[in-house]
Amino acid sequence: MSSQLSTYTMTRTTTVAAGAFAPGHLGGLTQHIPFELVDDVLEETKTVQVRVRTLPSRVGIYFVLALGLFPTLGYRRVWDKLVAGLSGIDLCIPSEAALRQLRRRLGPEPLKTLFDVLAVPLARPSTPGVRYRRWRTVAFDGCSSLKAPDLPRIRVLLGKVRHHWGMSGYPSLRLTVLCETGTRGLLGAVFGPSENGETAQASELLPRLTPQMLLLADRAFDGDDFLRAVAGTGSQFLVRLCAHRRPAVLAVLPDGSYLTRFHGLRVRVIEADITLTTSSGQRITGRYRLATSLLNHRQDPAEALIRLYHERWEIESAFYSLRHTLLTGRVLRSQEPRGLEQEVWALLTLYQVLRTAMVEAVESVPGVDPDRASFTVALQAARDQVVRADYVLPTSSNRTPFSTAVLSALLPPRRPRTSARKVKCPTSRYPANPTSEHPLTSQNVTSLAVEIHTQPPSSAAHGRSGQRNQVLQHMRTSPHRSWHARELATALGFTHYDSFCVQLGRWTREGLLEKIANATYKLAPECLPPQASPTDSRP
Repeated sequence: MSSQLSTYTMTRTTTVAAGAFAPGHLGGLTQHIPFELVDDVLEETKTVQVRVRTLPSRVGIYFVLALGLFPTLGYRRVWDKLVAGLSGIDLCIPSEAALRQLRRRLGPEPLKTLFDVLAVPLARPSTPGVRYRRWRTVAFDGCSSLKAPDLPRIRVLLGKVRHHWGMSGYPSLRLTVLCETGTRGLLGAVFGPSENGETAQASELLPRLTPQMLLLADRAFDGDDFLRAVAGTGSQFLVRLCAHRRPAVLAVLPDGSYLTRFHGLRVRVIEADITLTTSSGQRITGRYRLATSLLNHRQDPAEALIRLYHERWEIESAFYSLRHTLLTGRVLRSQEPRGLEQEVWALLTLYQVLRTAMVEAVESVPGVDPDRASFTVALQAARDQVVRADYVLPTSSNRTPFSTAVLSALLPPRRPRTSARKVKCPTSRYPANPTSEHPLTSQNVTSLAVEIHTQPPSSAAHGRSGQRNQVLQHMRTSPHRSWHARELATALGFTHYDSFCVQLGRWTREGLLEKIANATYKLAPECLPPQASPTDSRP
């Protein structure tokens, strides 16, 4: 038998910027960070080069972003990726020292400004999984697992975390983000030393909340001042409360939730037991106490809000993609503070651009949820396009190789699963809790039941919070009259009069009572029962 060999001549046209600007691209992702946007950012931050030489500032922006695409490669190898698809163009090869100097010349300001421009909601209102009723669901959370080089200049900036067995190996950054849960895109970010608290960092992101958003947050963000600040933005919230908080019960609603006030802020509290059954037959029960600004129990039933709260965990997937998929778990490469700041803003910008391109690809197929797009597939497709320098400029084609790769590898609809929450690190200070009921390995959830508590907490079980509820209920029997502290103590059988007076003063500061004379109190107008409020009692 004889075999025949055929020769094919294949030609490919690549369109990039002219001259020294040609290496400035990110393949297909350049369409989401166009040249005009980068030039405007450089102009705004006053980092445009004085003279156009080998390495213009625009090229520097794309080079710093490419460093995040290839975290395991050095400067020269990353540069080779940018120019690999530019055959036939006469380009000089810069030294690593020149590329380092390019980064120093740019600084962190243009990358931060670029991220701020791109950090916007990504999905259309009609995209599945991004909204609850008319609100776009967003979430706050923090991550402290970004590690920086263990160098004196970095230690001065970030310090080290002290554990019970000694100091941590590397300085770590605390990153707090506002995330769109439906797409896992970022709406804002703040980072700094790990000693900075999540709540303090999240407070800097509050201006990014809008009345069209519903904030989901865990127990770190249940402070009264923080919730009042969230409500001041006009957005709604659904926040889990710490177990030790015992809100005053002002009115019990038909679905089992109840109304209360947090220092003047009117909220609704939902308490529920969630029981799930795994594929092995194991039953696990946990108690949740949520506070929400959605007060209408008919439009927003308690069980619907309990199930909605699970969306908050989408932000953990965003951190996983950023820390472990994009950065591959490696220590950040920059060895001085301004370079470290620049690198983090570049990683956040790159992550946001990848999410933008993924959402655009998914929305081309109606009815597909964005969380079915694989971040790993999208990252590899983006790297391939950088090497080939494909689709740098917009084309008339409806499908690009990037969108084709994302759509051809959609993940199946998510299965409900559970496992013990742990950090998979042999020296972690967060090992698996040996008393946790959750299985150590992931198991499928076969059923999930939500039991709403239809009665407020009993006064006998919760100490001073029970006393507070007893006092409020007793005063509601004559809501408009004034009550002397000794009269209340005698009626309710409280023997420690001095301690009871201290509690009355505390409840007054919380806005539940009004002090009208010495040791004399009346219900605050906000705590009056609906049928006793002045507006409802008018003829």
